[in-house]
Amino acid sequence: MIKSADVREWREHDVVDEDGKKIGTMESVYVDTATDEPSFATVRVGMPTRHRLVFVPLDGATLGPGYVKVAFPKGLVKDAPAIDTDGVLAAEQEPDVFAHYQLAYTQGAGGERRLARR
Repeated sequence: MIKSADVREWREHDVVDEDGKKIGTMESVYVDTATDEPSFATVRVGMPTRHRLVFVPLDGATLGPGYVKVAFPKGLVKDAPAIDTDGVLAAEQEPDVFAHYQLAYTQGAGGERRLARR
């Protein structure tokens, strides 16, 4: 698992799937608001003039020299919910991100968002 202290060091590094195939480049990290620990990363994918940011869970991710290896196949990640490179994840999109990876989604006790960009 990527710890909070490591996050800044891995931005702009390659993100590879469980088989080592490059998916894209790590753009940013979203932390779980309940724990303040890294939960999802956005990965820049697509053609140079048509980039988008897809979400991938960091649970089970490992770090290597110059890359972050996630525990999901490239095809699943590339089909994940996405935002524009200058976009923001809307609150109503959060459940879709979790559902894409078949992960349980619960809001905070007071209805707070679950993910916050760092």
